[in-house]
Amino acid sequence: MSAKKPLILLTNDDGIKSPGIHEAARYLARLGEVILVAPREQSSASGRSHPLSSDGRIEKITCCFDDLDLPAYAVGGSPAQCVARALVQVLPRKPDLVVSGINYGENFGTGITVSGTIGAALEAASFSIPTLASSLQLLDISDFDKFNPEVSFDTAAFFTAKFARIILEHHLPEQVDLLKLEIPASATHETEWRMTRLARHMYFEPSFDPQFQWDEPGRLTYQIKVNPEDVAPDSDIHTVVFDGMVSVTPLTIDFTAPIDLAAWESKLRKNGKVT
Repeated sequence: MSAKKPLILLTNDDGIKSPGIHEAARYLARLGEVILVAPREQSSASGRSHPLSSDGRIEKITCCFDDLDLPAYAVGGSPAQCVARALVQVLPRKPDLVVSGINYGENFGTGITVSGTIGAALEAASFSIPTLASSLQLLDISDFDKFNPEVSFDTAAFFTAKFARIILEHHLPEQVDLLKLEIPASATHETEWRMTRLARHMYFEPSFDPQFQWDEPGRLTYQIKVNPEDVAPDSDIHTVVFDGMVSVTPLTIDFTAPIDLAAWESKLRKNGKVT
């Protein structure tokens, strides 16, 4: 790290009042200057959206942790909008690191783009800023959209700060734009971690009440359906759910499929068939 304190932007999708972001702030304050910019309201499952309906208001508030008085801003907008507004309106300079989380609930596999936690991280990474997205597994799915005081974020904050320090001191590899960190509900400070890949599997499957009428207001519900044989041993799902280890997944904002583009183009031009 340089002699100058690193500037860390901390955001989330659960909102500025979430205990998860507060615990992350406590730990990250030991590494540098932390500024919180997060949604005014609960904004889970926002993805990387920039809703036109957002009012965009920014309110400066005070967050105090362990005698620390950290600057914090509540934004009327999505998690991704919070990052954008932080970068162009709030922060004094480009941050050295953006941390999104700590999220109430895990973000796994093919469903991660639904997550506002990941959406905020993708937004930050698109500005070429090293980014870390952190989520804590919850054993009760009903806790995802409410602040259960029995949920402790201490261990998740410990690992969040651990990998934040690694990024600040050693940077991310050239082909990596962000790290996705998943902490098991049962984890302690001594829990082992593993480098993983995204599972090619949907973790939260949508379901519905068969009695539901189309003309009635309602919402989809979700259930977890996954077996160990369905996911690769080195995947994020298997690592957390079945092995009880912390998952660290390097991600890139380049969604281009890793194929031989020239060879595939040649086949398409030759006969229009994809093999």
